[in-house]
Amino acid sequence: MSRSKLPLVLAAAMVSAPLALGQPLSNNQPLVKDTTEMATHPYIGMWVTSDGHIRQELLPNGRYDEARGTRMSAYQGRYEIRGNKIDYWDDKGFTADGEFSDGVLHHDGMLFYREGK
Repeated sequence: MSRSKLPLVLAAAMVSAPLALGQPLSNNQPLVKDTTEMATHPYIGMWVTSDGHIRQELLPNGRYDEARGTRMSAYQGRYEIRGNKIDYWDDKGFTADGEFSDGVLHHDGMLFYREGK
């Protein structure tokens, strides 16, 4: 590839890969948070339903990974916590929310408990 075509290729890559530039996804997802900002947040970690069937890990980089039964990473996406409220933006495009109350995460009609607490 000639040097004169390189800027055009880079420009095309920047348009098709906004996350590489730290820009939000087109489905209104927030930016990934700085890991150091969230590393000590009290809600970071694993949240599990009482039967252990659903396990949702809130990662310090503003992403979550949810397992259902034996299906690992059934849902993944971004989240943002404001006070006791949590908003989710799944990588597949749907959104959800929840609330932390008395050490329990209320999300989508389910109750999640902190693992190991």
